[in-house]
Amino acid sequence: MSLMIVGSMAFDALETPFGKVDRIIGGSATYAAWAASNFTKPIKQVSIIGGDFPEDEIKKLEARGVQFEGVEVVKDGKSFFWSGRYHMDMNTRDTLATELNVLEQFNPQIPDSYQDTEFLFLGNLTPDVQMQVINQMKNRPKLIVLDTMNFWMEIALDGLKAVLKKIDVLMVNDSEARELSGEYSLVKAALKIQEMGPKYVIIKKGEHGALLFHGTHVFFAPALPLEEVFDPTGAGDTFAGGFMGHIARTKDISFQNMKTAIIIGSAMASFCVEKFGPNRLQEIERKDIEARIDEFIELVNFDIDIV
Repeated sequence: MSLMIVGSMAFDALETPFGKVDRIIGGSATYAAWAASNFTKPIKQVSIIGGDFPEDEIKKLEARGVQFEGVEVVKDGKSFFWSGRYHMDMNTRDTLATELNVLEQFNPQIPDSYQDTEFLFLGNLTPDVQMQVINQMKNRPKLIVLDTMNFWMEIALDGLKAVLKKIDVLMVNDSEARELSGEYSLVKAALKIQEMGPKYVIIKKGEHGALLFHGTHVFFAPALPLEEVFDPTGAGDTFAGGFMGHIARTKDISFQNMKTAIIIGSAMASFCVEKFGPNRLQEIERKDIEARIDEFIELVNFDIDIV
């Protein structure tokens, strides 16, 4: 059940219509690890942090089965920092500051103890770094899942296309799928992206759910309607962590099982948005997750009588 997560561990400063925090733990690998740790252990973390990253946050993740042998600590450096302000619709945001700090020198080295990895999640990083990780794996994982964004499509498209040939599942949002494929229809976009390499394409639509494509097969998972969306930061990475955690736990990479993984990912993301940063993810227990998944089942379950 070995899962490896590669991504950033960082600090965020966030402002939404419902509140503001000046400095809170964030980063794609942080969110994904918190979500995945509910389903599988160990989690082999690969990242880079500065000496300013709180030791107590590391200990909390270690207590959840997250291993840090692959996390480089630059003691005299500063961790990656991002600051953003969300608009009232919570789907659009303004980036106020981006400080790469130690992330600029990220040169991941995969430890020998990580080489038995069966499932690999490559968080949103430069395509060169993602390819570097894949090339270091002595044995190809059973499933490689990659997240990316518009920025890399605009400045590193050739590198991104090279990585896409090496992976199994691509996770993008709807605007990213359209930009990468040049197609407005998400069905056409997914088919074109599959021609680039990934066998599966997951298109996230935020509060409107997520789509899973495999060949001509399509599955749609709704997002759970919530009374309050407090902070959407990290929701996509939390979704990925829930998805990967279920896949690693079951070791089943069929389209049918990925449907379940999509629901679990969506459930985990629905927790993430309820508080700033990963705070809500640190509170929930198994019974909370099971109750939330039941809400998803109820949301899409219906009977039809045709007279």
